[in-house]
Amino acid sequence: MDQAMDINAFEGRIVKMEVDYSATCDEKIPLCKEMAKDENKFNEALEILLQLEKQTRIGADMVSSARVLIAIVQICFEARNWNYLNEYVTILVKRRSQSKQAVAKMIQECCTYVDQTPDKETKLKLIDTLRTVTEGKIYVEVERARLTKMLADIREADGDVTGAATIMEELQVETYGTMDKREKVELILEQMRLCLAKLDFVRTQIIAKKINIKFFNDAEQQDLKLKYYDLMIRLDKDSSFIKTSRHYLAVVDSDMIAQETERRQKMMIYAVLYCILSPYDNEQVDMMHNLSKNKLLEELPVYKELLRLFMCKELINFDALVTVYGAELNTFDIFNQETSHGKKCWAELKNRLIEHNVRIISNYYTRINLKRMAELLDLSEGECEEYLSRMVNAGTLKVKTDRPAGIIHFSQKKSASEVLNDWAFGLNELMNLVNKTCHLINKEECINNVMPVPVPASSS
Repeated sequence: MDQAMDINAFEGRIVKMEVDYSATCDEKIPLCKEMAKDENKFNEALEILLQLEKQTRIGADMVSSARVLIAIVQICFEARNWNYLNEYVTILVKRRSQSKQAVAKMIQECCTYVDQTPDKETKLKLIDTLRTVTEGKIYVEVERARLTKMLADIREADGDVTGAATIMEELQVETYGTMDKREKVELILEQMRLCLAKLDFVRTQIIAKKINIKFFNDAEQQDLKLKYYDLMIRLDKDSSFIKTSRHYLAVVDSDMIAQETERRQKMMIYAVLYCILSPYDNEQVDMMHNLSKNKLLEELPVYKELLRLFMCKELINFDALVTVYGAELNTFDIFNQETSHGKKCWAELKNRLIEHNVRIISNYYTRINLKRMAELLDLSEGECEEYLSRMVNAGTLKVKTDRPAGIIHFSQKKSASEVLNDWAFGLNELMNLVNKTCHLINKEECINNVMPVPVPASSS
């Protein structure tokens, strides 16, 4: 670097160096460190360095200023004088025209002392001091984020999960331009984990959107990919079965577990089961077709057949399904009847099966007696009406009920544009028939006009 000027990397501007104190620092810093080893000369050594710090700061010698600041905190650390360390860090940062480069170097040096503190109280005090002096300073945002993570870990270890989550939430790491992308994602994942631990699902969802999943396409980030999807599964498994199915399928496609056959198969099974449990819509149908084409499903014939049952246009008997698949399904946590989630999933499995059967009936019947439909569904008439009402409210089925006659009419309500299109199509067909008929009549008339009139035979 040119000795006549220095570059302030944090502001992107060139600052002229008025005086070069590098030679003075080479002489006085080692001398002061040696003096500080004597308790009687400890304060004197610090005083010499403070005077030198003032000279380098006024002379705009940023490199020398950083060296002096680091020397001051090193002397305090080597003397294990933690009170002096906290005090001098606070004083030096607040000094007028203090170089940002020098402050950043000093903070980085102090961060290495955190894990070398003698006890928890001293550690907390040092972290608090460093977080206070770095607040609002962009040029030490990375150091502040790491210190905040340390403080959150301590709070969590003490059992204060809510406090740890609150501390981590104040970090907006996605805006940090100087932080490595991997470290950003690690901190965001930590924020998600703590929010999930305190059951703040809304905030977890908001934080999760800060991560672009394309980041996980990098082969070196597969460990973070698994951690991300593990958190997303915990977040969505009670609120959205279709999203949970996608998360499990993403884990199946991860390179990190490509060689773990048993684990991949288990993740694939969960993807199939959560897809089946999802309410019927276009997304669920598309997901079923994607899963059915997955080659890994060939290794799981039981679940391939189960998925086929819900894709084909045939009625499924719940008791028969339980007889064939019940023992197998109950081996998974998803259907553990000792948990609320397991009970919910088992109930949803029956609901999806009945809704599937209702859709199949609607495909084959335009109208059906309610009693007959209840027999096909193996339900009471009241339960049958309840399922029909639920599906109509969800918009997956159009039904009209003649309650006095007990007749169910499956009708598709058409929009005004669809009715108009049908009318136009019908009218066009009618005019085509009229034109064709007119053409045939004209053809017959022409043929009759050309043909000679037969002469009756004369009698002899």
